Amino acid sequence: MKRTLVRRAALAGAALSALLAIAACSGNDMSGMDHGGDSPTVSSSASAAATFNDADVMFAQMMIPHHQQAVAMADLAPTRASDPELKDLAAKIKAAQDPEITTMKGWLTAWGKPTAAPSGHSMPEMSSAPGHNMPGMGSPTPGGSGMPGMMSDKEMADLQAAQGVEFDKMFAQMMIAHHNGAIEMAKTEQAQGSNPDAKALAAKIASDQEAEVQTLQKILDRL
Repeated sequence: MKRTLVRRAALAGAALSALLAIAACSGNDMSGMDHGGDSPTVSSSASAAATFNDADVMFAQMMIPHHQQAVAMADLAPTRASDPELKDLAAKIKAAQDPEITTMKGWLTAWGKPTAAPSGHSMPEMSSAPGHNMPGMGSPTPGGSGMPGMMSDKEMADLQAAQGVEFDKMFAQMMIAHHNGAIEMAKTEQAQGSNPDAKALAAKIASDQEAEVQTLQKILDRL
C-alpha cells in the first residue's frame, strides 16, 4: 500500500512537471488549447497569462493611455465643475478607471509585452501628471490605427481653462466622445481578443461607459 502511494505521488509530480514544461515552451499564444477545464480558483494573474493574442495586447496598450486621459479629465472636475452630479460622475470615472489601468499593466507585464504600443499603433506617451496638458495627444490617426475619442492638446487646454457651467458643458461633451471611443475599442476586443480576462474587462468597460454616456447626455441636456 505504501509503495503504491509513493508511486502515485511520483507519477503526479512527473505529470505536473511535464505540464509546466509545455506551458513554458508554448510561446505567447496558446489560444488553440482547450482551457475549459481550468479550475475556477486559478488567480486572475495566472489566467491572464494563460492565453492571449495580438488583439489582447493592443487593447491593453491602447486602453491604458485612453483611461489615463479620462482620469486626467476627471481630475479637473473638483476645482472647475459647478454641477454636483457631474462632479460625482467624474469621481466615479476616476475610481473605476484607475484600477483598470493597473490591471492592464499587470497583464502586459505577465505577457512579456511593453505597456506602450509600438510606434504607429498608438498616440505618443502622455504626461503622467494629472490635470496637465498632455503632449502628443492629438486626434485619432487615419486608418483606425489611433485611439478613437482621444482629446487633442488644444481640447485638453481649453477644458483646463474653463470654469463653472462652461466647464460642465465642455466636460460632458468631451467625455461622451471619449467614452464612445473606448466603447468602440472594447467591442473590437470582444470580437477579436482571445484572453478571457481581457474580454471580460472589455465587456465591463462597454457596459459601464454606455451607462455613463446616458448620464452625461442627461446632464448636458439640462445645462
